[in-house]
Amino acid sequence: MERALPKHIAIIMDGNGRWAKKRLLPKKMGHRAGADALKNLLTNIIEKTDIEHITVYAFSTENWKREKQEVDDLMKLLKDYICQYIKDNEKNNIKIDTIGDISVLSEDLQKDLAHLEKISSKKTGVNLHIALNYGGRDEIVRAIKNIANDVKNENISIDSITESLVSSYLDTREYNDPELIIRTSGELRTSNFLVWQSAYSEFYFSDKLWPDFTFEDLEEAINVYQKRERRFGGRLDS
Repeated sequence: MERALPKHIAIIMDGNGRWAKKRLLPKKMGHRAGADALKNLLTNIIEKTDIEHITVYAFSTENWKREKQEVDDLMKLLKDYICQYIKDNEKNNIKIDTIGDISVLSEDLQKDLAHLEKISSKKTGVNLHIALNYGGRDEIVRAIKNIANDVKNENISIDSITESLVSSYLDTREYNDPELIIRTSGELRTSNFLVWQSAYSEFYFSDKLWPDFTFEDLEEAINVYQKRERRFGGRLDS
């Protein structure tokens, strides 16, 4: 029996650089094509599905290791698209926020992100969570520090620390974990993405480079997901 549509899908958008290289283009053109692919995908998701949450891995804590020019191009592209989403806010039914430690981003980009989150907060379409300067391990470390600080200040007790409490200290505390995680470009790893939240997620790996990933590819991923058995450690026949 096929199951319902996943309410939360997370995507590791991989392959922009290889897409550009295959076409003898600079990497920044691959990243721009990838941003356009996400924009097109969101439009179709809103028009054709009841998916509530999309979390995308836009820039990881490890991506700072890339060449300075590529990082600079990525930050400029991010600012361009955030500004475009701000301009299109009236006609777009997308609620947008971020996860990750954005305090290291430029002040003007932080202001743009805060403004976009504020003006889109009442939107009723898909909720887009953009992972920026995000790493799953870093998120858990930040959560542990905050929990330890609250224990120290006697706001919580050690005995009150449960899985549910830990989840409440994570960046994703306001919504459920993803049922489905998609990675493009043929790579078969999670790359430090949603380490805690992916414990019982289904994974779908596509050989397509991210700029070539379409809504039809998303539908295929969902079809595969719907045919899988999700037991969460138990047995369906028990």
